[in-house]
Amino acid sequence: MRRSLRLLGHPVTYTRWLHLLIPLAFVAIWLFIDMDRFYVVGLLVVPLGLIPAVRLEEGIQAQLLLTPGERGRPDASIAGAPSATWRDRWRTVLWLEARLVLSGVTMVATVWLPVLSVDLVARGFGEPPIVFRWMQSWPSHGWLVPLALVPVALMLVCLVQAGNLVIFLARRLLGPSPAERLTALEERTELLLERNRIAREIHDSIGHALTVAVVQAGAARAARDPAFTDRALAAIEETGRAALEDLERVLLVLRETSLPASQRPTLMEADRLFESARSSGAHVDAELSGALEQVPGPVSREGYRILQEALTNVLRHAGPVPVRVRMAVLGMRLEMDVTNRLTGAAPSGKGGSGLRGMRERAALLGGQAETGPHEGEWRVRVRLPLDSLV
Repeated sequence: MRRSLRLLGHPVTYTRWLHLLIPLAFVAIWLFIDMDRFYVVGLLVVPLGLIPAVRLEEGIQAQLLLTPGERGRPDASIAGAPSATWRDRWRTVLWLEARLVLSGVTMVATVWLPVLSVDLVARGFGEPPIVFRWMQSWPSHGWLVPLALVPVALMLVCLVQAGNLVIFLARRLLGPSPAERLTALEERTELLLERNRIAREIHDSIGHALTVAVVQAGAARAARDPAFTDRALAAIEETGRAALEDLERVLLVLRETSLPASQRPTLMEADRLFESARSSGAHVDAELSGALEQVPGPVSREGYRILQEALTNVLRHAGPVPVRVRMAVLGMRLEMDVTNRLTGAAPSGKGGSGLRGMRERAALLGGQAETGPHEGEWRVRVRLPLDSLV
């Protein structure tokens, strides 16, 4: 009861009431044409509901008036799409029939119950009833006046309960079909994956550039050598320009432009990462073997980002120390090992978005990435299958 009273103060209660009364306009038009055969209206909705576009119209109308908070949401409980199967069409027919019945009940509750209250008050004061003539024989008693509150209370209860019932039916009969739910789930999954990929792209590319810039600036200030400072500034400029290019690619994706995946860097451009690390003072010993040019695009692109994050972690946590990179294509597997001498505190093997991002990238490709101390060194070991689908 308390919930019903609260709902009476919500605007959506009255938009639902309006939704329930809309079919009465079509019934009134038919009664003007043929009053004797009003039952034909129930038959006319059968071919109407079989039209695919009717489900779209009914769904949009229901979203606007019944559940306005769900309008435009991908997980809306009422679908706003045309009928795709015969099951959807027959569900629409049932919805139209149920809506006609509920419209009649709502009309009785919100029109005739208040009139009944007025006639009860009239009889209570000794006046003849206005509509319900059968009350003419009732004796005039004062207790009929407070009794007039009962029809009003019933009207309010019916108003709320009819709204709840029509929402229940709309979700059952106009709700998304299993195929539509699966499609919405796939679209949402793709969106989340894309957002995660963009977040990793920003973290890897921009984080790498900032790390290199910070290390170069610190080394230049400590060296107090004009020649070294010039080289450091040049390296910062080159790294910053590459980071801006990566950022622009990410922004193009966010603007929903069609950026081909082939434009993102691959392992064929690994020298760019090695030179960036060397310019920061690190000694990079890189050994690449196998046909890297034959590595599938998705694996090569994700492998580039993993290598970038591994080198960034070295510069961030260990500074300009010797780094050994071994990368090889062995059969249907790409193997990558990045090791460096441990200096000070090692990065956590469980925390950190960089290490987690490497593991996530490898897992998406069906491979694995292991990070952690190994024989006095910090090692990033990656195994990626070349026959994975992304």
